[in-house]
Amino acid sequence: MAASETVPRPGRLAGRHALITGASRGIGRAIALAYAAEGAELVLVATKREALEQTQALAHGAGAKAHVQVCDVSDRAAVQAMVDAAIAAMGQVDVLVNNAGVYHAARLVDTEPEAFDRVMRVNVYGAFHVLQLVLRHMQQRRAGQVVNIASTAGKWGSMNQSAYNASKHALVGLTRCAALEMGGFGVTVNAICPGFVQTDMLGEFEAHARILGLPFETVLENGRNRVPLKRFLQPEEIASLAVYLGSAESRGMTGQSLLLDGGMVMV
Repeated sequence: MAASETVPRPGRLAGRHALITGASRGIGRAIALAYAAEGAELVLVATKREALEQTQALAHGAGAKAHVQVCDVSDRAAVQAMVDAAIAAMGQVDVLVNNAGVYHAARLVDTEPEAFDRVMRVNVYGAFHVLQLVLRHMQQRRAGQVVNIASTAGKWGSMNQSAYNASKHALVGLTRCAALEMGGFGVTVNAICPGFVQTDMLGEFEAHARILGLPFETVLENGRNRVPLKRFLQPEEIASLAVYLGSAESRGMTGQSLLLDGGMVMV
């Protein structure tokens, strides 16, 4: 075997090629590292190169091959170039983890149209751009698995985050429609709906504290008390489910939006 050839490492994702958006921090980084540990080759996507390269270095440390693509998923032309580059780098995309997203908290009557539009451009249109372009590739190959990262906010109503809630409801809907259309091509499409996860996004709950006129720590404690397990989840817990959904083990599952929230929403 030539020195330049690589041998797939043992693991649940050995030999698979995964494109992960929002891979520079939080849940996206945790998923990237879990995929790396399970043997996948990665293309890591986000808007900040330095943070992406930190994820890349950690993936390399786990023995994985990882490429970096800086891309704003709300920019259709940039997404097309990114997907083309990902396919060129890896040869194919077997798994898409559609994780890039932004958050905004405000009372509905106070939400600025510009803020609402930004959430929609990233969380809905961004997810749509990446999903559509990767699905075209998977459809041609008649194989592939998609993991959309939605939220409990995509399953029920929530106070003071109407833009985010609407965007995650849209992503759950896209998941179901894509699953129906892609099933005949051997492509599965599922979503994970996390609850409160211990990432830097929790810091944005300071806006909720201002709206409610409460101390930030009180808002966090109130959120924790809504969870039957009485704790926030860790990003690695979301990553474990993402590994399952990107592996051969889940090939019989499609169109599902799976709650992973410590029991906060039981439906």
